[in-house]
Amino acid sequence: MAEDDRRGRRWVPPGLRTLLAYRREWLVKDAVAGVVLTTLLVPQGMAYAELAGLPAITGLYTSVVCLLAYAVFGPSRILVLGPDSSLGPMIAATILPLIASGGDSKRAVALASMLALMVGAITVLAGVCKLGFIADLISKPTMIGYMNGLALTILIGQLPKLFGFKTDADGLIDETRAFVRGVADGKTVTAAVAVGLGGIVLILVLQRWLPKVPAVLVMVVLAIAATTVFDLGAHGVSLVGELPKGFPPLTLPQVDWGDLGPLCAGALGIALVSLADTISNASAFAARTGQEVRGNEEMTAIGAANLAAGLFQGFPVSTSGSRTAVAERAGARSQLTGVLGATLIVLMLVLLPGLFRNLPQPALAAVVITASLSLADLAGTRRLWHQRRTEFSLSIAAFLGVALLGVLPGIAVAVGLSILNVFRRAWWPYNTVLGRVPGMPGYHDVRSYPDAEQLPGLVIHRFDGPLFFANAKAFRHEIMRLTRRDPKPVWVLLAAEPVTDVDTTAADELEELDEALNAQGVSLVFAELKDPVRRKIELYELTRTLDPAHFFPTLEAAVAAYRAQTGAEWTPAADGRPPAEAALDKPPAG
Repeated sequence: MAEDDRRGRRWVPPGLRTLLAYRREWLVKDAVAGVVLTTLLVPQGMAYAELAGLPAITGLYTSVVCLLAYAVFGPSRILVLGPDSSLGPMIAATILPLIASGGDSKRAVALASMLALMVGAITVLAGVCKLGFIADLISKPTMIGYMNGLALTILIGQLPKLFGFKTDADGLIDETRAFVRGVADGKTVTAAVAVGLGGIVLILVLQRWLPKVPAVLVMVVLAIAATTVFDLGAHGVSLVGELPKGFPPLTLPQVDWGDLGPLCAGALGIALVSLADTISNASAFAARTGQEVRGNEEMTAIGAANLAAGLFQGFPVSTSGSRTAVAERAGARSQLTGVLGATLIVLMLVLLPGLFRNLPQPALAAVVITASLSLADLAGTRRLWHQRRTEFSLSIAAFLGVALLGVLPGIAVAVGLSILNVFRRAWWPYNTVLGRVPGMPGYHDVRSYPDAEQLPGLVIHRFDGPLFFANAKAFRHEIMRLTRRDPKPVWVLLAAEPVTDVDTTAADELEELDEALNAQGVSLVFAELKDPVRRKIELYELTRTLDPAHFFPTLEAAVAAYRAQTGAEWTPAADGRPPAEAALDKPPAG
């Protein structure tokens, strides 16, 4: 019976499984956390909607439906979904070029909703097909660079709103020029600047010194109070105005067929960033709460949340590390926290739609700007500079891709750089000569131990990577260089444990290399070759030229065989370096 019960529960969505196992003692903590979370969800939802080029109200619709959907399908008990600062510019970059000049908010909402449906379909498909590894296509250095570029793009894009005017520019450079031109032309609204900068300072100070205080809520309340007391609307400060009352019905967005191509391209980039963000956040909070990360279920849940958002005039969503942290600090124990947050937002829309009518737009800009600052990782960039300059360069390239080309091309640059970096490492793997170090077992890199001993006539070479079409010629060239020493080696012994594969191109190169070495009286010998790789060599029929007796299970066995054949004894390195390593400096003959 218990086994049947478990089998039946496998078909129950993860969120409902949590509900079935709900503990009564969680209720109070979930309720408190839900109220606290709502104070952050409302202003951030509105701000991130405008960041995406959409009406503020759509941020609230999106927050409600994605929280409810994740409560049903989400495997994590405390992960919080919603509009996200990292997705906002990507959404805007996708839909704004498709909107006619002058702007059409209804068309923008329809495009964003269709975009959410596409993102949902992609992520659900990824989850069903167990494609969680796709999120690994962006390496940490390139993600740091991408996020730094995104932070700068968001910051520059919000400055006009912070200063009380608008620009029609697109792209970081044009937006910077437009902002500077607007300030120079006297478009700045002093009251707007005071509200915006004051809001930024207040949020940052409270987050730094009083992290348990809901900084965004405090700033929003004070901004609304300032509007009422000082009549900021009469001083040129733009206000949010009264929100539409109620909640939108289930709606299938209507878009032109010609819009689907650009929307699909944007959806792929948004889905990739959303998946990477979700997996990283889920892993981080699961480690702190002792839960298990279920990546494929997380992707399916993110997909369900996006599909729900797309059907109720919403836009693409992702997980939020900051909102999840707020929920965790407030004591959240289950997805009921998100359900309560969604319920409170719906009650506000139905009963108090005018609650935020006096909220200044510069205050929303302050919310977005402080969020953008949290995206930047300058400390991580400095660490890359000190630890690995190559990955620092990749990070800067990704940063420049976002800053100069735009958000969507920037994500393509980031993914492309990550893939090229993987290929570069396979193309030029580390390789070295090994020697014996007195008093240390095994054989060691002569670059690390320049006094390592060598056996005359034997070169032990290690190639740290698979042999395939891109590096086969480089491998052959390296082996031939090692034979240019006096006296000429009798054996070139390949420490082959790191060689994880040999493709057909590399097999042909090995055959030609072995023939060239044999013509010089040099034997190519293998030790510690993995069984699957050995079987491939036999499948390629390389043993026609490679002597089967020249394959040894261990380096020790190969060295012992060489010594038994030649009677060679270990000798110290000449002039402080092993002879084989010194041979690397000799220019090619001729």
